[in-house]
Amino acid sequence: MIKRFAAIVIPVFFLFNHLSAQTRQEQSGWFFFMNTIKFNEKWGLHADVQVRSHDNWDGVRSVLLRPGLTYYIKPNQNATLGYLYTPTIPQDGATLTEHRIWEQYIISHKAFTGGLSHRFRLEQRFIEKAGDERVFAQRLRYFFRHIQPLKSGENGFVKGPFAALQNEVFANIHNQKNTNNHFFDQNRAYIAAGYRFSKKLDAEAGYMNVFAKGATANTVNNVVQVALYTRF
Repeated sequence: MIKRFAAIVIPVFFLFNHLSAQTRQEQSGWFFFMNTIKFNEKWGLHADVQVRSHDNWDGVRSVLLRPGLTYYIKPNQNATLGYLYTPTIPQDGATLTEHRIWEQYIISHKAFTGGLSHRFRLEQRFIEKAGDERVFAQRLRYFFRHIQPLKSGENGFVKGPFAALQNEVFANIHNQKNTNNHFFDQNRAYIAAGYRFSKKLDAEAGYMNVFAKGATANTVNNVVQVALYTRF
């Protein structure tokens, strides 16, 4: 099981190490909090908060607040409509704000002795730029996340250590001139170790490699992320 998991992870990180040798390097820290609440069998609330630092952990660069309303199609499928507010705080100059409307679909299934989820998200982005200019763009994102328990249980995975592997690809599908002038936007590859305290709480820490395609230069951000997941 561990060998199969490593066989997936290692090629991904060799690929991004090769890309990073050709681009500018950054190091930052991200904190991620995800909360889901089910009101009943069909409806629920999504809410996540992220805080990201500047390069070399030099102060807060951005904060993301992302609420959404979720409809549960089946036990393993759901769709969410949401809004995002994110101010970006430059180290010099005025704060720039982005608003987004987003729609997503998630499907989950078993993989190995753990669980694999796939997320498809469409974003309508209203981006503030310097000089009070506002531009509009749309972006499509595909994300998968695999949770692999490191200790088996008879009643499913309800408590104990786990490994997490995820990757997300971003594509600019409308008004590329308002972003980076490219269809490809970025890729985020992530590996982490975590602990499930109960069915309601997970905590994890890991490394994320963010490769971002720029209009004139590319960037690889080496991110240390700490994350909390709650479910009610």
